[in-house]
Amino acid sequence: MGDMAMRGFPRKDGRKGIRNVVAVAYLVECAHHVSRLIVQRSGADDVHLIGFPGCYPNKYSLDIMQRLCTHPNVGAVLLVSLGCEGFNREQLRRYIAASGRPVDLLVIQQSGGTTRTLNAGLDIVRRMRAELAKQVPVPMALNELVIGTVCGGSDGTSGITANPAVGRCFDWLIENDAACIFEETGELIGCERIMASRAITPELGREIEACVDKAANYYRIMGYGSFAPGNAEGGLTTLEEKSMGAYSKSGSSPISGLIKPGDIPLSLITHLEVGVHSAGALSARVGDHGGALSISVRRHGRQVLATSLGPGSLHAAHARRDTIDESYATSANVSLASYFPA
Repeated sequence: MGDMAMRGFPRKDGRKGIRNVVAVAYLVECAHHVSRLIVQRSGADDVHLIGFPGCYPNKYSLDIMQRLCTHPNVGAVLLVSLGCEGFNREQLRRYIAASGRPVDLLVIQQSGGTTRTLNAGLDIVRRMRAELAKQVPVPMALNELVIGTVCGGSDGTSGITANPAVGRCFDWLIENDAACIFEETGELIGCERIMASRAITPELGREIEACVDKAANYYRIMGYGSFAPGNAEGGLTTLEEKSMGAYSKSGSSPISGLIKPGDIPLSLITHLEVGVHSAGALSARVGDHGGALSISVRRHGRQVLATSLGPGSLHAAHARRDTIDESYATSANVSLASYFPA
């Protein structure tokens, strides 16, 4: 199939983004309010809010924020700091600047408080948007896309209507060399053996099972799982039933890898990437404004945030067929009927 008529914004690292957003990133919870006001009062759909709520030095969160702020769909970044937190704001600013993106930093305690920081932030966002508007998009091929799914209001029909349709879409995209991500570790409990049967090696299959087991153990400790009253009202009866519906979004392509938080998805091979968020508190909260840094597919048909880079996420990839261990991928054929006996 020839390249579709898509265009993207080229980045210094060779990747391309289909969006060119300004990310406003708070570096401590105390700067969250001001950052949110900047985003809201900008009145622009291409200004998104991300951030880290902790008040302590944290290498893991610094790594996550570096990845988020240099996401292909991010064109410029405004960092908002209170001033007394432990987050390494200068390191983050240097990292973003090295990526070729415009970046600015506001420190509330140095800017004169909430109102002055808010006004300064709005001025910076306006300048950044004007600068990004001058950038010219370039042709973009299907094999440069990374597309993900997220969860969203599962009911009794999700697993037999919208979700399988997403799976078919994923298979088509993968056959045309795009990269696809599906997630939801906690909502794939009961399907780990089926996912493992699609892994290209026995070792990867065991990793997938261990990842889901970790989420299941978390739910046991918490005393409840990922099953809301709305799921039951919509016709779902068990977590396993919900899991089968979530799993159907993944299509049928072989799984060839596991991505951890902050990892950058492979872009030069054909792959299905399974990004599954696991139990645990998010170190870097994304999408507070409801915006989306990533391309994603949701059962409601909206473009929303893909959580493949969220802490504890699982990610698997469908590699070129000549790299697949066919003997394993085809012999471990586990059916839903055998795994969920009546």
